[in-house]
Amino acid sequence: MDPRSEQRDEMKITDVRIKVVAGGSGAEKLRGWCSITFDGAFVVRDVKIIEGADGLFLAMPSRRTMDRCCGCGGKNHIQARFCNDCGKKLPEMPAGGPNGGRRVFVDIAHPINAEMRESIHRKVLQVFSEEAGRDTAGESDATSHASDNGWGSGETDD
Repeated sequence: MDPRSEQRDEMKITDVRIKVVAGGSGAEKLRGWCSITFDGAFVVRDVKIIEGADGLFLAMPSRRTMDRCCGCGGKNHIQARFCNDCGKKLPEMPAGGPNGGRRVFVDIAHPINAEMRESIHRKVLQVFSEEAGRDTAGESDATSHASDNGWGSGETDD
């Protein structure tokens, strides 16, 4: 049975925790990190909040793609020139772009439809603006964050 054809229960965002990144240099685009909890049962961590040309956007958690060394079988990121394990020179990337047409980073978790992407984006940026406002208001860490580890909380019933 195709799971897309069944009626789906809508996932709810039950908690958003934000870690605002301090000012830094003007060239710094990372504004914060967040963790998003769905239905009080599933969490996605390490979502980046980044300042882009058109405003803030979310970068979902990702990992570097890997290739295996043809000599020892060791794992190496796809831009590596030499094997991390045996030191053997790795083959050059084929033509077709900077990485041979392959992506260097791939998302670990991401929304699969526009409605969920927009829902996550809207909720995270709402909580981020609240947390960023608290940080600029000069509140102490003890009062501006919901937990003692520096993560602000945006618990919600949405």
